[in-house]
Amino acid sequence: MTSALIDAQSVYKTFDTRHGELCALQDFSLKIHEGEVVCMVGASGCGKSTFLNIMAGFITPSSGRILLDGREISSIEPRCGMIFQDYALFPWLTVRDNVAFGPRMKGAGVKQRHRQAQRWIDMVGLKGFEDAYPGELSGGMQQRVALSRALANEPDVLLCDEPFAALDAMTRQIMQQELLKIVQESGKTVLFITHSIDEALILSDRLIVMSARPGRVKAVYDNDLPRPRMLDVQITRRFLELKREVWDLVQEEVMGSLTD
Repeated sequence: MTSALIDAQSVYKTFDTRHGELCALQDFSLKIHEGEVVCMVGASGCGKSTFLNIMAGFITPSSGRILLDGREISSIEPRCGMIFQDYALFPWLTVRDNVAFGPRMKGAGVKQRHRQAQRWIDMVGLKGFEDAYPGELSGGMQQRVALSRALANEPDVLLCDEPFAALDAMTRQIMQQELLKIVQESGKTVLFITHSIDEALILSDRLIVMSARPGRVKAVYDNDLPRPRMLDVQITRRFLELKREVWDLVQEEVMGSLTD
């Protein structure tokens, strides 16, 4: 296999709290290859979001390092695009201007950035809503805007921090299918955090199970469910086998953390 696009090497991250030092990640190592969709699941507080924030360059590791295409991440990382659970859109900007914000910051002219924005607006199914404001859109539509805004920056890696968690079940399933379609068409590498094992199995090429805090890689599953994965895959025997295995591991970590 070719060298990894993302190479996390023995990452430790500690935080100083009023109760003392808290270790969020301990000897965390992970390789992700170009074009992969990797989902991370684990108990609350296991360090999933901490790792994503280090990837984005929002925080730095206490020790260890993360290489992205051979270069160490040491500050805000423009090669990574971040999608949050709460959309994080600018309410005073239209859909078009929200999506074009990144290219605008890079110095693109009006025509160029609007052309870039339109490409992704069309891809996420928002054609006709270019002049709408976020407050005029449903939650699912706002998350489509957030997705297209991240993609308009042309990142190498898409970092997704539970982006569909606040959506209703039907919209969430639709957005999962939309993300898979966009990844297939764009070839983006995706690191996706979720508390939903079902969601992880629908989306992932590989599924990472985290230990309870301090976070380490407990298990890695190569997801052999056939693609394309329509929603009926959730009633297949293989899906239910994988779900049970992953659930047992997560439950083991949760129960272990409660008895420590």
